[in-house]
Amino acid sequence: MSESVQSIPHFAPPPAPTPREIPVPSRAAVPSVREWIKHSALFLLTFVTTTFAGVVIASPNVSPKVPVLSGVFSYLLFVPDYYFRIVSEYFLVAAADPTILVQGLAFAVSLLTILTAHEMGHYLACRYYGVNATLPFFIPAPPLFLAGTFGAFIKMKSPIPSRRALFDIGLAGPLAGFVALLPVALIGILTLEAAPSATGLDLIIFNDPLLFRMIAKLTGGNLVEAAPNPYYMAAWIGLLVTSLNLMPVGQLDGGHGTFAVFGPPAHKILGRLAFITVAALALLGLLWHGSPSGFLYTILLGIMLRVRHPAPQQMEPLGAWRVVVAIITLIVFALSFVPFPITLT
Repeated sequence: MSESVQSIPHFAPPPAPTPREIPVPSRAAVPSVREWIKHSALFLLTFVTTTFAGVVIASPNVSPKVPVLSGVFSYLLFVPDYYFRIVSEYFLVAAADPTILVQGLAFAVSLLTILTAHEMGHYLACRYYGVNATLPFFIPAPPLFLAGTFGAFIKMKSPIPSRRALFDIGLAGPLAGFVALLPVALIGILTLEAAPSATGLDLIIFNDPLLFRMIAKLTGGNLVEAAPNPYYMAAWIGLLVTSLNLMPVGQLDGGHGTFAVFGPPAHKILGRLAFITVAALALLGLLWHGSPSGFLYTILLGIMLRVRHPAPQQMEPLGAWRVVVAIITLIVFALSFVPFPITLT
């Protein structure tokens, strides 16, 4: 998941300015060399794990030899032993076929481009408004986790000065990420090929968001009988992250936007409605599509509901063009959201 998280300072906030005193942006702190090294190391590690995830997507199914069980320790070590065997098999497949490694790299570059655009949208908006924020934290995931990453986030370390700043910082991320994934989605759909008899994803059907259906209709692409390729998967995950982050809950990006546009009461009500809706979809997804994945998002939104959203220092009018941006963001959400992302066969 990709989101912007604001820490609520332990000190008392300064007195709120009068309606005519809109705070002037100050200069945000420049990241230190140590911070650059830390965040770059996390990015490089995430590049490795997402490359491996891309290798899994591009590889045929592997069937490692099942370890022999002959004693208490063999039973205790069965899961880690078999996990290590599967990971090793994928490494051997990539080493034997460089084209698979290239596809893994294509997936990693595509996905990290989308996530980086998303987080830099937040970060640059923070810099513009003088809000102290960390560089993006990229979170690597262990091998065999589908995306190879648990997402990325920035952490805001100072109060948001105004309603406009909250709006711009919150929505800059998903809009920038959406723009970055458009060419990836187009390439992914234009390069789709017929599904082979056995792939690493043959037990999962990735249901197509509206954006994919529109691109396929305009380009004549076939989404029904095609196997997901690295570009398709990177864009699909990017759209899933975008739709999740645009939920009007807590300090998710959509929560920031909702708070800025409608204020605290509506932010609270809409957040609870979104949680109830996602919980209902999770149950239907399990019953209709055999997938329990929706419950993970239900838990996440439940946690975000309990995180208090700090108010900006100034609640000035947003202005007409930001209302237009809010409508565009709703369209982006509609193009990205899939009620039932996956179907297990």
